[in-house]
Amino acid sequence: MRIRATLVSLAAVFALVAQPVAAQSVLRDAETEKLLDDMAAPLVEAAGLEPENVDIVLLNDPSLNAFVAGGQAIYIHSGLIDAADTANEVQGVIAHELGHITGGHIIRYGEGASKAGKVSILSMLIGLAAAVAGAGDAAMGVIAAGQQAAMGKFLAFTRVQESSADAAGAEYLSEAGISGRGSLSFFKKLQNREFRYGYSQDDDQEFVRTHPLSGDRIARLREDYVKDAAWEAPDDPVLQARFERAKAKLSGYLDEPKATLRDFPESRTDVPARYARAYAFHKSAYMDKALAETDALLASDPDDPYFLELKGQVLLESGKPDEALPLLRRATELTGNEPLIASTFGHALIATEDASHHEEAARVLKAAVARDRYNPFAWYQLGVIYGAQGDIPRARLASAEQQVMSGNYPEALRSAQAAEAGLDKGTPDWIRAQDISMQARAALEQMRDKR
Repeated sequence: MRIRATLVSLAAVFALVAQPVAAQSVLRDAETEKLLDDMAAPLVEAAGLEPENVDIVLLNDPSLNAFVAGGQAIYIHSGLIDAADTANEVQGVIAHELGHITGGHIIRYGEGASKAGKVSILSMLIGLAAAVAGAGDAAMGVIAAGQQAAMGKFLAFTRVQESSADAAGAEYLSEAGISGRGSLSFFKKLQNREFRYGYSQDDDQEFVRTHPLSGDRIARLREDYVKDAAWEAPDDPVLQARFERAKAKLSGYLDEPKATLRDFPESRTDVPARYARAYAFHKSAYMDKALAETDALLASDPDDPYFLELKGQVLLESGKPDEALPLLRRATELTGNEPLIASTFGHALIATEDASHHEEAARVLKAAVARDRYNPFAWYQLGVIYGAQGDIPRARLASAEQQVMSGNYPEALRSAQAAEAGLDKGTPDWIRAQDISMQARAALEQMRDKR
């Protein structure tokens, strides 16, 4: 029983490495995504990658964490944004994660697992030989020691990768002319949490760690950072102001209204505070107070597309889509049809229940999904429009797009098959319906195999 438990725990480590986003939801906001992309762009270029090929994904998770999970995507937890004080700190994290991408570390996890597995299998063979020879207790000891050695080997492998990503991140910050002060500041936050939660700082405990000690990382990186020409480079004040806005917006959206109003009291009249309170009041169904905050924001800048979006969202979700239309239309225009804002605008057009808006809604939503196919909400709204226009095959296809992205594979398969049956053979939409059918069927077969 002990051997099985050890083997299962080792397998669980590998599963967690391979599938870290399984239970986390993605947070999407046009302003925040634009900010993260702009923060990352000089670092991505310094890493020799193309900014348009690297995705920064925000996850709804209160823990202080960021990671990569294959491809060129960096996942950042909402808790990390909340803990960071500056945009420069988050840039330090992004630089480190880019080091994992350019180092091919996720691909190489198999190498670490393979080496650990060889140790594990060898110990089992030796243990079985001892058992056959009659030394049962010795066999159990050999096998248990082998499992511990396998875990130690894998953890040593991950520590080497973390150190490599630290060094690469420092190089990218330097190349981009961005100070490493934020990187050190964030590592100190991690170190403080280690102290707070009682994690051992002793070197003799290193063998059980996935990461090097934060204190060692700080000392090693500080040597490089202080010598770098960018060390004294000032933080970008515009980027910092945008970061404070996005951070307050995230707090207002995720936190309990009582906590938001405590952290952002009405005595504060700055933009971040009004942003946070607008969400808190809206969540509490105080529409007049929420609109008062959005009106104050718009008074400071009538053409800020995100202020317009926020007021339009409050009106739409308060049952006043007609009043939301001019605000969301203007926000869509000012952002060049940004897909997330455009999909909210399309939703408002549909919510008026005025058929004269259907043509505009179809145009807006088609443009939104053309630029961002991974937007299930926009696909759902487009399906509603197709249905209202009597185009049932494309309504089913839009539903299939939304369902496959949401993991509802049985419905996605049914919708895609129905769409395929009603579309002209060989057309792009017919081919897409076939693709979704195959994707949904493959996912269902994989789920059956696991069961």
